[in-house]
Amino acid sequence: MTEAAERCTPGTPCWVSLTVHGLTATQEFYAALFGWEFRQGPDPLGPYVRALLDGKEVAGLGQLAPDRHLPIAWTTYLATDDADLTAESIRSCGGTVAVGPLDAGEAGRLAIASDPGGAVFGLWQAASHTGTAVAGAPGTPVWNELVTRETATVGKFYQAVFGFEAEAVVSADFDYQTLHLEGRPVASLHGVGHALPRDRGPHWMTHFEVADTDEAAARVAELGGRVLQPPMDGATGRLATVSDPEGAVFTVVRSTAR
Repeated sequence: MTEAAERCTPGTPCWVSLTVHGLTATQEFYAALFGWEFRQGPDPLGPYVRALLDGKEVAGLGQLAPDRHLPIAWTTYLATDDADLTAESIRSCGGTVAVGPLDAGEAGRLAIASDPGGAVFGLWQAASHTGTAVAGAPGTPVWNELVTRETATVGKFYQAVFGFEAEAVVSADFDYQTLHLEGRPVASLHGVGHALPRDRGPHWMTHFEVADTDEAAARVAELGGRVLQPPMDGATGRLATVSDPEGAVFTVVRSTAR
């Protein structure tokens, strides 16, 4: 287990969070799956807890108001030094800012936005809370990938807003870009065309590291979730796409780097 950097380079995925109807049941699911423990707060976000591994923060869980009926999905947050300025850039480049920017107490400042294709993501301007505090261990987010129709147009949006350098895979049947900051890969874009799930549309997918992908997928099913794509070997390791009992989709992966 390694400590994550104190403050992320702007544009780097730095946090993931999930807002659900049943916060207690969701905590129980992820505690059993990943070994997470939980700490309350920050209070300005409403009912909200931070998931911990060995006392280090790795993700956030919040609860929807009873009258809110929003899609249940993990949200990837991208780091920024100025949430207000980045929000303006998102608007000027064809995206939408749906929430904020607003303060989350002393933790930082956030906004919820969507790219021109409709994929939702967050902005996080760190103050006392700098984001995911652990990297690489089972139960931690290890990669974030935008699943979208095609990468060319939306890739230009993310490059313009966050300054990414994109490395495209040149192939007649594979539409994929790796996004780099300061020479380091930080995220990816995957164009899947008509294979895009109709019930979700373009979306950011969080990959969580696990010690054994097959065991983790089986455990998801035992705990009331679903296995959407069974374990398979990929370029980055063995992975499976699953969902929790409320339908939030994520990927479990045993990375080849481990």
